[in-house]
Amino acid sequence: MRVACAAGLANILFISAAWLDALWWPVKWPVPKPPSPKLILASASPRRAELLRNAGFAFVVEPAHVDESVLEGEEPLAYAKRLARDKGRAIHQKRAHDFVLGADTIVLVGARILGKPGDPKEAARMLHLLSGRTHKVITAVCLISPAGKEDIRAETTEVFMRELSEKEISDYIATGEPMDKAGAYAIQGRASKWIPKITGDYFNVVGLPVALVSAMLSELGFGGS
Repeated sequence: MRVACAAGLANILFISAAWLDALWWPVKWPVPKPPSPKLILASASPRRAELLRNAGFAFVVEPAHVDESVLEGEEPLAYAKRLARDKGRAIHQKRAHDFVLGADTIVLVGARILGKPGDPKEAARMLHLLSGRTHKVITAVCLISPAGKEDIRAETTEVFMRELSEKEISDYIATGEPMDKAGAYAIQGRASKWIPKITGDYFNVVGLPVALVSAMLSELGFGGS
């Protein structure tokens, strides 16, 4: 009888010791995975955001603010690429674990760069320059990966605008539409009726060459579309 009790007590003590070991043994919690990198659009342009959204990309808008002055002797393409790069880098400093997309669009008449008009008079001068002739629209894009790799490319589209009357120009400026657009017009807006022909990517003229950006994202490994 005593032997049986002793054996039972030993079993209880053994089980209790094992239970205590299990209780105090460090728990191996699963290590959480880091969040997937996001796509950050370093632009305040509602048109670029709309184009990305319509193409099915998930992204966050975080505008970059950089000096957009043209450097002495700087070629138009180099200027657009530099601004796209500077915008991308400015945001990537704060969002180093994400993909950052910077972009800049310019209108080119001959060798003259047309940015956004500063006032209605400048908008009128730009529209007079574009009236009845072909011009180029260049959008440069810079994509920076979480690893810091930069991919900078540009798309060029030729646009023909028919001749405009003084009244058409003044009425258009009165709508306010030209004031935040490179070249003082929006191809997707009221100015569409003046543009019978383009050669190249339409979305590039709106502000973002979507097909090019999609290819760049794929090549750098972004999986958020």
